[in-house]
Amino acid sequence: MAYNVLGINPGHNGSAALVSDGKLVYYLEEERLSREKRDGNPFRTIIDICSKYKVDKLVIGGTNDQSEYNLLPWNQESPYVSLVRKYYPNIKVVWINDEHHLTHAACAFYNSGFDKAAILIIDGAGSLQTHYIDKQQQIQGYECESIWIAKYPGEFKSLYKTYGTNASIRICFKEHNFDNAVTLAKAYEGVTEYLGWRAIEGGKTMGLAPYGKQNPNIPSLFKNGRGNRDIFIPRYPSRSLIDEKNNPIFKRNRNADIFHKNPNELLEIEADLAWQIQNDTQEEVVKLIEKTTSLTGLDNICIAGGYGLNCVTNYFIKKKFPNLKIYHEPISHDGGIAIGAANLIYHQEKNDFKKRKQTSIYLGPKYSPEQINKSITNYNNMFNIYDIKPENIAKLISENNIVTIFQGSSEAGPRALGNRSILYNPTDPNGKDFVNKVKKREWFRPFAGTVLLEKANEWFDMAGLEESPFMMYAMDVWPDKQETIKAITHVDGTCRIQTVTEEQNPHYYKLIQEFEKITGVPILFNTSFNLAGDPLVETIEDALETMLKSEMKYMYVPELGYLLEKK
Repeated sequence: MAYNVLGINPGHNGSAALVSDGKLVYYLEEERLSREKRDGNPFRTIIDICSKYKVDKLVIGGTNDQSEYNLLPWNQESPYVSLVRKYYPNIKVVWINDEHHLTHAACAFYNSGFDKAAILIIDGAGSLQTHYIDKQQQIQGYECESIWIAKYPGEFKSLYKTYGTNASIRICFKEHNFDNAVTLAKAYEGVTEYLGWRAIEGGKTMGLAPYGKQNPNIPSLFKNGRGNRDIFIPRYPSRSLIDEKNNPIFKRNRNADIFHKNPNELLEIEADLAWQIQNDTQEEVVKLIEKTTSLTGLDNICIAGGYGLNCVTNYFIKKKFPNLKIYHEPISHDGGIAIGAANLIYHQEKNDFKKRKQTSIYLGPKYSPEQINKSITNYNNMFNIYDIKPENIAKLISENNIVTIFQGSSEAGPRALGNRSILYNPTDPNGKDFVNKVKKREWFRPFAGTVLLEKANEWFDMAGLEESPFMMYAMDVWPDKQETIKAITHVDGTCRIQTVTEEQNPHYYKLIQEFEKITGVPILFNTSFNLAGDPLVETIEDALETMLKSEMKYMYVPELGYLLEKK
């Protein structure tokens, strides 16, 4: 009988994962079930796993925040332990929330397929840890950047860490630095909040960056590998702020978010600051990679932590280091803590040396055709239902109709990969503005494309990559192709791409093939199936409700061969 380890991340991007005999078989973020963006405390997800799988061990990750130890009345148990115990009374429990970066590292390493690797974590703030200066003095700080070396079955060694602290102090040990400087991710968060978003929404800053340029009036954002303290004010463990009071160039006489819906309101300083933080953090990551190779002597490198989702930087460093084997973890945000925690404890306990490269991240719950059909029937007074073939769907898309797709298990992580996607015609020159309006997103946000793997090199500079199945890179579109796929080519000539094969996703692959027969373009415009501010849809009911409250008219359910048309 399989040995199953349930891992959870209780904080933002709350999630649960199940590792069965060393294989990741289930992953879901709580927001997909609760419908609350970045929801923590993955109770519904735990219930879903415990009701479907035998669980032998519970592993709790996190950040060592005191709130993670809050206990229930009467039995004085952790709510997570208590919930799982109601299914499995003798459940064994392990807490590893005191080393947040270790679980990030484990997530990336066990998914990478490497048997030995260096690991670079670039994060906002991880666990609060204590080190002794001497017998009398100690200092505390939050993990921000770290370098590890890992090998099978479960050996992880921390070689270097930067800790953020609010104390006015800088202490350098051989392997650890404590100071109140602004780290790479904190600087990015500071600019993101200045631009009117939550600090954690750095992807929006990344999308805005190409609208700016280098501005000689903006002071240097980094000094000696740290955010410029003349500009940034750190607040650990939360975000950093831009010091507008002492930097007149950043002062504004209006709300920060006024340009989000109106391009005419975008100030030069806002666009240029977004460009500067993207450019400067890329250069800082280069230095961290060089430090990683120097400390470890390895050319196998895994990258994780919240900043690891920056697909512009990921592509930049792929081109900068063509001789390194770099694995970018697609679930590198805090949701991946659940995966890392479960995998680490499994491999350490079972002494399992088998490498398992993660080739698919369609890891959500499975819904039977009967379940889906029954739910659709409940909405039959609001939708017309047609039996349909892929070539008919491709024709609809080619005629500039938005068609959503719902199939299989949902994608892990923040990227839609053809199972919970909104699809459109990439050749429509007005496509970006049209779909942004329908999704109620900011006007400047770019869109991704899914391309048949065998045709990817004809359209994109793959920078030596054999594939990009998890949409982790914003690649250069070849100049002679940019006008053809204008809807998904960003203003800097790039596109975040997913490559797909028939084996990875047969229905989606077939649809793109049919679209190519009609248009000559082996690519579909692909964005996440949600509206602005909502999580990706998880269930068929979520999908149908999203259709009803939007302008979207068509949904393709390939497993049933259905097209749903909103009445």
